[in-house]
Amino acid sequence: MDDPYAPARDALAGEGLGSADDADPVVLAARLDDNDPLASFADRYRIPDDLLYMDGNSLGPASDAALASLDRVVDEWRDRLISGWTDADPPWFSVGERLGDALAPLVGAEPEEVVVGNSITVNIHTLVGTFLDELLAGNGPDREGVPAADGEWTPDGDPEADPAVLVNGLDFPSDHYAIRAQLRQRGIDPDEKLRVVPSRDGRTIDPRDIEAALAEHDDVGIVFMPTALYRSGQLFDVPRIAKAAHEAGAYAGFDAAHSAGAVPHEFDEAGVDFAVWCTYKYLNAGPGSIGALFVAERHHGLAPALAGWWGHEKATQFEMNMTYTPADSAGAWQIGTPPLLSAAPLEGAAELLREAGIRRVRKKSLALTDFLIALVDERLPAVSVGTPRGHASRGGHVALEHPEAERLSEALRDRGVVVDFRPPNVVRVCPAAPYTSFADVLEVVDEIEAILDSGAHEAYATSEGGVT
Repeated sequence: MDDPYAPARDALAGEGLGSADDADPVVLAARLDDNDPLASFADRYRIPDDLLYMDGNSLGPASDAALASLDRVVDEWRDRLISGWTDADPPWFSVGERLGDALAPLVGAEPEEVVVGNSITVNIHTLVGTFLDELLAGNGPDREGVPAADGEWTPDGDPEADPAVLVNGLDFPSDHYAIRAQLRQRGIDPDEKLRVVPSRDGRTIDPRDIEAALAEHDDVGIVFMPTALYRSGQLFDVPRIAKAAHEAGAYAGFDAAHSAGAVPHEFDEAGVDFAVWCTYKYLNAGPGSIGALFVAERHHGLAPALAGWWGHEKATQFEMNMTYTPADSAGAWQIGTPPLLSAAPLEGAAELLREAGIRRVRKKSLALTDFLIALVDERLPAVSVGTPRGHASRGGHVALEHPEAERLSEALRDRGVVVDFRPPNVVRVCPAAPYTSFADVLEVVDEIEAILDSGAHEAYATSEGGVT
């Protein structure tokens, strides 16, 4: 068939869970799995047989390819010692740029615009700090075709005005911690200059409210938004936000942690100035794996706010000059020596994702979440879907809302269904495309239905905090 996932889309579009021939969701799931062009990829990920793993939006599983690239680097360390930096195959010295090349197609960037290094929060610090310094020097975004992004930044004609950063009230908290710190380090009061776009419904951010905030506040110099909200899974309209930022004379930055590897992006085409993401979620590179960043070519040559020797131009890096010369690429925003054992799994993981194809991954991801939402609508009346239903506004996971979400998530885990809980009432379910089947999704809903019908979740106590 032309679209192997059409039955899932049609089910959510109002045609029910199937036609007269396959109204049974078991039959529909089997049909979808039989026609799934990515079905064979599941055999290449290592998930225990007794688990239904629906938490890849927090930590992706190991794959044979990721473990193989890790094992190779461990062997090189054992056998080559320090010569691995130059004599390993490929040499360790170029790991940041080489893996950046592999990730660039996933975000619609040129190879020299993406590098891996540091962690996601460190990358927020250095990139937000870099562009705050540019604003304080009177330099705004320079984007062809956008008159307001003319390379100058003087809010209300006042070159002495402190720049503000526009964020939103549903961000991952660490982003705000980092931005506040960068404002404080420049003598800027974050209580005054970290401007927060509120949510109308506690689940999503309306892009009109971002645009309204830019119209109201002339001092916004950086718009920093997620590509997808970590709690509800709302996918943001990156081109629209970047355009609004530039029309207001502000830089456009994004945190792509909850979409990179699940959703294809076009950062260059959208005019994004900079972006950051982690590699341990949908990129499946392992716990605490190395971070990644994007800096548009037009900004190459800037002095990073957090300079370190690994961001030095490669040709003279080992001359050990006391004067720092940044690389003329995104590589300048690397700081310290890259952690090879945290970077190595990304090589195999990225190759596996490249083989699957990010657009095919996205297509299946939408079908899996279509099927999940349709099942919830039909069979779980006590559960609400907090994730936008439109494909253009939905990331890779679904937020299921229930008053006893924490207890429900614990009961699911005890039954081998790995999900996570986000206060106060969200169970996040992530049927990640490379390793999840439609039958898996159906089994998850079966388990939720059985728990709620029996009241089994009521036996669990709630807790304070914890890692989810």
